[in-house]
Amino acid sequence: MKVEKKYFGILVAFFMTLALDTTMTFTMTSINVGWNPSFISSFLRSWIIGFIVAFPTSVIVIPLARRLASRLVLK
Repeated sequence: MKVEKKYFGILVAFFMTLALDTTMTFTMTSINVGWNPSFISSFLRSWIIGFIVAFPTSVIVIPLARRLASRLVLK
């Protein structure tokens, strides 16, 4: 499935959020809860909350970070 080019930024934010949120949630749940029977439910609950917060943040921050980085790089 292909989408229009205007959605490129949203897709980048989605995939970045998916990768980072999953990694961070897995790590923090492992540290805080440990490997016990409630791990999966704790992970999924934390992951969905993290994704709901992180995705809109990524949509806003990634373009700002790109502009800032482009100003700091020599042309």
